[in-house]
Amino acid sequence: MKISISGVRGIYGSDLTLQEVSRFTRLFASSMIKSEKKCILARDTRPSGRIIIQTVSASLMEQGIDVYSLDIAPTPMAFREARKYQAGLIVTASHNPLEWNGLKFITEGRGIFENELDLLLKGNPSTSTSLGEYSTISSDYVNELADLIKQPQSDKVMKVGLDPGGGATCKYVDQLFQKLGYTSFSVNGTEGISSRSPDPTSDHLKELATLITGNKLDIGFAFDLDGDRLVVVDSSGKKLNPDATLLLCVASALNLGMKEFVASIDTSVSVEKLIKTHGGRLDYSKVGEANVVKKMLDTDADAGGEGSSAGFILPKFNKCRDGFLASAIISTLDMQAMNECLSYISDYAQIRSKVAIDSILHMEIMEKFYDLIKGESSQILTIDGIKTIIDDDSWVLIRPSNTEDAIRISVESKTTSTQHLFDKISEKVQSAYEYVKRKRNNRSSYL
Repeated sequence: MKISISGVRGIYGSDLTLQEVSRFTRLFASSMIKSEKKCILARDTRPSGRIIIQTVSASLMEQGIDVYSLDIAPTPMAFREARKYQAGLIVTASHNPLEWNGLKFITEGRGIFENELDLLLKGNPSTSTSLGEYSTISSDYVNELADLIKQPQSDKVMKVGLDPGGGATCKYVDQLFQKLGYTSFSVNGTEGISSRSPDPTSDHLKELATLITGNKLDIGFAFDLDGDRLVVVDSSGKKLNPDATLLLCVASALNLGMKEFVASIDTSVSVEKLIKTHGGRLDYSKVGEANVVKKMLDTDADAGGEGSSAGFILPKFNKCRDGFLASAIISTLDMQAMNECLSYISDYAQIRSKVAIDSILHMEIMEKFYDLIKGESSQILTIDGIKTIIDDDSWVLIRPSNTEDAIRISVESKTTSTQHLFDKISEKVQSAYEYVKRKRNNRSSYL
């Protein structure tokens, strides 16, 4: 089971049991919900979601919390609604495989920060003298987002392809583009039924590509199961990488007059260069939605996000990654502006991968990797993991995953040298892993 500012995630019935769900829910209720005693509740379409949300609801009410349930609803919708209450809780494992599930915590309309996670884990739930009440509610999120996005004046009606992946965005995302005045076509648009994986960033999205090329659509959008991640497929059926998706969002934000941005440390250098070209400023944060949001609040930033997940955040509208917002704001770009952006990032290549490694080994591996790389680097940043700046166009980042038993490897450089750089760094990570395993085996043998 993974516990981080991204929430609690695990394989349902294995490390994520209903007992653990109840325990973490009660910890959240006792540590984060102090005054209004109200909590928004939502879930994605995972098979285990129904029984988990029932357990969560009962555990909240046992703590005296009034529950306001959206049932199946996208994460951005739940975040938007949670601003009206003190807290929110979403039953989701986002882009993880279907056998996974989890709990995502919301306080003050945002995800929890690291100090709040520590407070939650040290909590001590007590039985309330009164039970909370349960209500079902609806949301005006789609209308609010449609009102926010100003569409360019054009005689041509844009045609978009949508792939909700059978997730919580089903029906809602179709409503959004209808309200925006676009013609939309969908695949995998039935809740709980999908021919692809929950993670559009790793899936080939062949059905969406075929839908686009077969119907001569202008663009396509694919979402993960809870709707915070977005992947863009262009008019030729080509899937764009996450950094290109974020770049398109930033370009649209710049067109709207925004100047102050925040991005996670694993974001393409092309985003920073585009912002500076337009007279803006970019600050970097640790990886993780809550870390980006915290930096945004600290710097009063207009917009930003995470390059690795294509997560776009507009804090004055929603303090979370919002796939709906990202798709809508990208659709305001005309084809010329979109092609200029994609040409801008085409000189760079990013490789993002991960090595499956038990979380208990992560810190030792990071320490050994630092020893292996420090003699070859002109600058090393340790804001989050180990980021090595090689030159103006190249960098490497190694960091433990917040959501999986894995170490993530991110590399960016000019297109001709990225693979060589990635291979070199991957070998060093593997060397560090083998060193730590030998060290632990020797220690066990001695004992």
